[in-house]
Amino acid sequence: MSKSHRDLKIVVIGAGASGVACATKLLEYGFQNVLIVEAESRLGGRIHTIPFGENVIDLGAQWCHGEQDNIVYQLASQKDLLESTGPVYENYQCVRSNREVLPDNVANRLKAIVGDSLVSRQMELQHCSGSLGSYLSNKFYEMLRRPENADIDKVLANEFFDNYQKFENSVEASDNLEEVSGRGYLDYWECEGDILLNWKDKGFVELLRLLTRSRELETSSDLGVLEQRVLFNRAVKKILWNRNDSRVELQLSNGECCLADHVIVTVSLGVLKEQHLQMFDPQLPVAKQRAIQGLAFGTVNKIFVEFPEAFWPEDWTGFTLLWREEDLGDIRNTSRAWLEDVFGFYRVSYQPRVLAGWIINASGRHMESLDRNEVLAGCMYLFRRFLHWHVPEPVSFCTSAWYTNPNFRGSYSFRSMDTERLGTGAQDLAQPLTVVAMTPQSPARSRSRSRSLPQQSRCDRPIVQFAGEASSLHYYSTVHGAVEAGWREADRLADFYGLNEATAKSQL
Repeated sequence: MSKSHRDLKIVVIGAGASGVACATKLLEYGFQNVLIVEAESRLGGRIHTIPFGENVIDLGAQWCHGEQDNIVYQLASQKDLLESTGPVYENYQCVRSNREVLPDNVANRLKAIVGDSLVSRQMELQHCSGSLGSYLSNKFYEMLRRPENADIDKVLANEFFDNYQKFENSVEASDNLEEVSGRGYLDYWECEGDILLNWKDKGFVELLRLLTRSRELETSSDLGVLEQRVLFNRAVKKILWNRNDSRVELQLSNGECCLADHVIVTVSLGVLKEQHLQMFDPQLPVAKQRAIQGLAFGTVNKIFVEFPEAFWPEDWTGFTLLWREEDLGDIRNTSRAWLEDVFGFYRVSYQPRVLAGWIINASGRHMESLDRNEVLAGCMYLFRRFLHWHVPEPVSFCTSAWYTNPNFRGSYSFRSMDTERLGTGAQDLAQPLTVVAMTPQSPARSRSRSRSLPQQSRCDRPIVQFAGEASSLHYYSTVHGAVEAGWREADRLADFYGLNEATAKSQL
């Protein structure tokens, strides 16, 4: 690698999983003038591990989803960092708002009905022209009408399915399943293997330490190889990408400016939706704007409650909240209406006195605006309304707040009916902004990668690139999708300059 290539200024915007993966991979390729600009005061983005209870909790990404073809699993399993969460999200109790617990035989049959749809939908949604919501509703009630299910109480079934839809919304990050594309749902590829692998008592921050090699290098912080390469507390306000010198100018929130030869944008889709019209000068191409508009981005929040001691049986894994229609009047049209969209509380691995709740859609966003004591009082209302045990006062309490934070504006992306209607997708979001190079650049080698790159002219030099989980074709909404997207963009630059990791390192 020539000195001029080695010294090219490359700025990565965002220090989440995708930005960290991209920057560290660029360093492996031999690029030396690499800088990350991060609006938060910390590394990680939507990976946010904090001390709580007996060790830590993850306010954002929590599990490694699957094993096969999952780069996060490949990295973490080498260090024995992962462990199965077990059947916590399968063996939960279904509890009604009058404290009645659904008998196991009824609950298990209802769980089996929705579980069967997880298999059949992979084939049937290929021919679906509607929403995931309409498909699931039709499927559930079709199964319920079968003779073998005729004895299941329809009121209980309705309550169960209403709760199940909330759970599915938490998986998608959608406000309601009618906005989720049925066909687009299949764009997501689930990695085979255990899909709920936890990080024991260490948290998802361990992945960042793997990427930055901070444990290996025994550095004083988690920055590792990124030490002195991250500017914290600086949001990018403007990206001027059509300069005469073919460089990119970044204007930062603290008044600073910097010039770069290449910029890689890894901010969330939520930030792009809110800011792209003001951020990019000139404005982004129509296809890129269509992708930002069409790809969907929603909010899912968590609620962690620590008690002085576990008040539940040893084999109890958690409960879902099934509201009776006559009881919903107690909270609807009141200040506690948001509680209807808290759909369950579950045990937390390595936290014997903690329950974790989940809340979706506008209610989850509204919760972020409430006083902390009001949120806690609402949660205690739910515990004491639904559970028949004595529930002690908690000793600690914490919630996530992904929507009101201007550096995220939500949790993760999904494929909506608008995605389908606009005919857009991750490939359009991932397409780089380019300028015509002065001389054609020809890759020094041809290599096959799982992180396939869209074809581009040899004369097109990428100057602004896009990564992040939303730009992943098949692993969107996940950390492994974010990491692969970051590597994809590092590969793109390496391809353009004809580099591979081995030759780059040998020329340092």
